[in-house]
Amino acid sequence: MIVSIAYGCCISIVALFIVQIFALTSFKIPSDSMEPSLLAGDYILVDKCSKGARLFNVFDAVDRREVKIHRVPGWRNFKRNDVLVFNLPYPDRWDSIAFDVMKYYVKRCIALPGDTFEIRNGRYYVRNCDAILGNVASQEYLMNILGSGKAEEHGVVTRCYPYSGLLDWNIKNFGPFYIPAKGDTILINPKTKLLYRNLIEWEQKKKLQLRGDTVLFGDSMIRNYCFRENYYFVVGDKVVNSRDSRYWGLLPEPFIVGKVVRIWKSVDLKTNEMRWNRVLKRIE
Repeated sequence: MIVSIAYGCCISIVALFIVQIFALTSFKIPSDSMEPSLLAGDYILVDKCSKGARLFNVFDAVDRREVKIHRVPGWRNFKRNDVLVFNLPYPDRWDSIAFDVMKYYVKRCIALPGDTFEIRNGRYYVRNCDAILGNVASQEYLMNILGSGKAEEHGVVTRCYPYSGLLDWNIKNFGPFYIPAKGDTILINPKTKLLYRNLIEWEQKKKLQLRGDTVLFGDSMIRNYCFRENYYFVVGDKVVNSRDSRYWGLLPEPFIVGKVVRIWKSVDLKTNEMRWNRVLKRIE
């Protein structure tokens, strides 16, 4: 009898472990950057299997050593307006991509690989796409703050990626910005070097240098570049309080854990009471 119970417990633990790796996992929302879709204190279920679960050396990742991330084949690609959980690509500094297995963000996908994205008067647009992108009410609220001249009072930072007078983008008017897809080749010039330097250096593990109008890899001139990965533009639903792709750039696909599908538990952090009306709520 005891042996049977122990055996059953072992099987259950192994099954749960496999589900956590390949199918579903859970995260707690710590901040308000995704309000009203997700509230601080929500516990979310993340679908890892539809796009394909990630496999990598966890021990190397925890030690902050370089890891190769593989993805199990899935049956669905990420879509615009999916809410994604991912490892923040810039855990230490804004000019260098690094993988921190302990640091997770949750944001909404606005632009996909191959899209051309821009922000006009605070609203999000993708070329040749008529879909409503992101939280429009929050985008309009941000525009009211910017129009009132009180951005600083609300803690809104208007300067954004890539932080250069060459483009002079801000969170009100941003882009057009082409989002690279795996296999895309771009012409390398001072502008594209500015936009894609972090991605290229992360893929190649080498530094780009600019000498006049010439871009160099070490001592070798580079005239064009073919991307090895897909990239995404992600934002928070509460746009006045979200550090997202507007500020740090593009999200590499290997950093994405999966798509948020439901809230399975929700606790009000101020009262410690269960928010029953949010339990099993589907995330759109």
